[in-house]
Amino acid sequence: MKCPFCSHSDTQVMETRVAEDGDFIRRRRQCASCEKRFTTYERPDVTFPAIVKKDGRRIEYERAKLLASMNLALRKRPVSTEQVDGAVERIEEKLLNLGLREIASTRIGELVMRELKKLDKVAYVRFASVYRSFEDIDEFKTLVDEVRR
Repeated sequence: MKCPFCSHSDTQVMETRVAEDGDFIRRRRQCASCEKRFTTYERPDVTFPAIVKKDGRRIEYERAKLLASMNLALRKRPVSTEQVDGAVERIEEKLLNLGLREIASTRIGELVMRELKKLDKVAYVRFASVYRSFEDIDEFKTLVDEVRR
């Protein structure tokens, strides 16, 4: 495994942990050259369904995009990286369990909103306000009232 900091090819595994649900292995590594530490994750290689965008385009599923959109909604919120990783894992598990070759991006958006609602109400409102493209303040108010209940 190459070091992400100095690209040196000699890294040593310092610690290995199996995730709580057993779906992946987390490894802490240290570079033999620059001595910096970093984390890697070992997951099974699986095929996710293609994502069908609103305009009909089909794109490959990218975990990084899902993670980035969730992190944007969770920016400056008190939610740990482990909680976010867990939410992404649950979304991916649902995608795989559906057994579909294609899935609408709107369905993934709904899965993200469900997970964000569990993690952080403010992040949920942030994501929903962009995702649902509110036209006026009343739609936004309805969402906030829904979250308050």
